[in-house]
Amino acid sequence: MKKIKVAYLPFYIKLYDDKGSQWRVPCVAYMNKLIKMIEDRGFEVVCADEICRIKPEFDRAAAKFNADDEICAVITQHLAYSPSLESIGALKSLKAPIIVFDTTPSLEFIKYADTEDRIMENHGIHGVQDMCNMLIRNNVDFEICAGHASDPAVLDELCGYIRAAYAAKTFKNCRIGMVGGEFEGMGDFRVTDREYEEATGAKTVRMTKADADKYLSKITDKEIEAELEYDKKKYDVQVKNPDNYKASIKAGLAVRKWMKAEKLDGVTVNFLHTDENGLPKVPFVECCKIMERGQGYAGEGDNLTAGLVASLIKAFPDTTFTEMFCPDWKENTILLSHMGEMNPRLTENKPVIFDKPFSYNTCGDTVSLSACFRTGKAVLVNLAPSEFGFTLILSEVDMVQSGMADAAYTYEVRGWMKPKLPLPEFLKAYSQNGGTHHSALVYGADVEALAAFGNMMDFDVVVI
Repeated sequence: MKKIKVAYLPFYIKLYDDKGSQWRVPCVAYMNKLIKMIEDRGFEVVCADEICRIKPEFDRAAAKFNADDEICAVITQHLAYSPSLESIGALKSLKAPIIVFDTTPSLEFIKYADTEDRIMENHGIHGVQDMCNMLIRNNVDFEICAGHASDPAVLDELCGYIRAAYAAKTFKNCRIGMVGGEFEGMGDFRVTDREYEEATGAKTVRMTKADADKYLSKITDKEIEAELEYDKKKYDVQVKNPDNYKASIKAGLAVRKWMKAEKLDGVTVNFLHTDENGLPKVPFVECCKIMERGQGYAGEGDNLTAGLVASLIKAFPDTTFTEMFCPDWKENTILLSHMGEMNPRLTENKPVIFDKPFSYNTCGDTVSLSACFRTGKAVLVNLAPSEFGFTLILSEVDMVQSGMADAAYTYEVRGWMKPKLPLPEFLKAYSQNGGTHHSALVYGADVEALAAFGNMMDFDVVVI
């Protein structure tokens, strides 16, 4: 997988260099240590060509970062105090969002407070304060991570902001496919293609029957057999009707080829009209594999949530499309489910592929994937259109074991979500903020990082 690329902008003051270089050396050594720690987390760090002190140096760094379209964010670090008027012009010119890393080399300071060298190495925080005031006054958004890097939570927070920036960058360049058009009468997530693109940057590409015919004709028996072998190794295949299975694989491969040709980041499939698109079966298993490959998906013509999932899954791989189905008021738990779509990376047990009766269009019976979401901590993420734009609703939840063994839901996509609030309060707040009935579920993510993603997208952010 390609590494996420982030820029690193170090701040210093020429006044200190004019007196000698002795104070710069330990500060730069600490900066290099921090950069290595970020790289060890799997990121690619692009550094400024010099330690920046005066306006021309900051301007050169900004020009370098702006010329690299792969950079998702710029991390700032004050190695010492740095006068903000030297840097504010460059900061205003940056195309990528700013992440302020407010840190110093020493974990402890009081016992060394009478040592001049230790003071000179650890006083950058007031430079951060000078700069952040100027950013606010100039209407430049930023995220800030403060603390000592020896605390893993501090680096977790910083890396979460980097991933948030990458998700926002992905959303703004998304191309989302639509198979089967919109679901008639389903209004909550429906926005026009123009509104969608203007608000997020995402573009919608619709599959035509000619597209389906084109890519179906290119699929060989060898490709179908290879997919069957893949499924045998990856899943528990319990299919009794091989013809339906192969037809479903063929439909899925056609969607896959179309997505590749159109350079799509995600897709939405409306099961009501896949026959009108010319597909032989509803490709439920392929819908799951799309997310497994790190691409976005949502059901029922929901290009909005497909774009949300596509952007999040690139930065936070343990992401899936989902939907709240049924409440258990006594257990304070909600069943998550859908017709047959989930990210197979997130299952408690080995997913099952099974014969699925299907009568919602003329394609007839198909095959589908069944599994239960694994237990663990997650964040429910919903992107809701509002009167004035979009609201990103976030809620920390626990995925629990309740009902995993219930026979009534053995052959379905299912999961059991427990909100932090009492269920009535959670559901009330969710609907009061306009939450739609399609969402993303992100395992292992921090709600502050996802809130930063929403801020970078200029969404209103609500945490329940």
